[in-house]
Amino acid sequence: MLRAFRKRRQLSLLIDRTGRIAPGDVLCFLCLRNEAHRLPHFLRHHRTLGVRHFLVIDNASTDGSDRLLAEQPDVSLWQTPASYKASRFGMDWLTWLQMRHGHGHWCLTLDADELLIYPNWQTRPLPALTGWLEGQGRDAFGALTLDLYPEGPVSQGAVGPEDDPIRHLCWFDAGNYQVQVQPRMWNLWIQGGARARAFFAADPRRAPTLNKTPLVRWHWRYAYVNSTHSLLPPRLNKVYATDGGELTSGVLLHTKFLPGITDRSAEEKTRGEHFGDAAQYAAYYDRLTADPVLHCDASTRYTGWRQLEALGLMSRGGWI
Repeated sequence: MLRAFRKRRQLSLLIDRTGRIAPGDVLCFLCLRNEAHRLPHFLRHHRTLGVRHFLVIDNASTDGSDRLLAEQPDVSLWQTPASYKASRFGMDWLTWLQMRHGHGHWCLTLDADELLIYPNWQTRPLPALTGWLEGQGRDAFGALTLDLYPEGPVSQGAVGPEDDPIRHLCWFDAGNYQVQVQPRMWNLWIQGGARARAFFAADPRRAPTLNKTPLVRWHWRYAYVNSTHSLLPPRLNKVYATDGGELTSGVLLHTKFLPGITDRSAEEKTRGEHFGDAAQYAAYYDRLTADPVLHCDASTRYTGWRQLEALGLMSRGGWI
């Protein structure tokens, strides 16, 4: 929290519409760079879920993301040219905004390549889910990051800004997930999926962490520790059952592997802003730049949330 307070000076306010935030509104917090291609569908999807206001930090985009966001009536926009890596990968900036604007609201913290879904999401909006969670005495909601990918090379095809990326990224790994509980923070640690299989098979412990707690009933004294993988206070990380049952959970459909990923990977390797030890992940970026095919004989075609529930990747846990 002290780091966030200090880093607040790196943010410049461009568009302030926070006066339109009403009590009880579900808010979405987002830090991004060059996501103009994803933003129209991202905003539409989460508006449909029930998000009422988006608080966005633009980290020196060059593709018009800032102009697109400034035109949205439900977006407040900040900008910074400062280092994403040095701000704990954007979390210091977001923590400051959550302290200022999130208190008392259910807050959804996402990356621009993540689409939240949960059981019955098409017919039960977020205010219904958060109301039910409150009735259960819960202040946080967990989700699994599910890597989606195309059938051919990751650069293939064409997806427009208004298109639903899930129509293109319609395959995923149904198995090969490993889970354990981290004793210090009580959070789950889940690894596996397509990225672990394709890029980290020789050293699976280096594979990306897939568990997240993106939806929290915020208090100004809360803070994310490591992206949205873990929070303080630690009790918020207990988004799983310990009595043999299940708690309601969701999935973040991960749309990272859209066309354009090869050029972007080459750029991000040079920038070195996305990993603590960027040199250690050079081979990962090289593999992405080589336009891999992630689809394999074990791949499963995505059909909807009921399929993911049947596979054990999300749970209703009493929510209907």
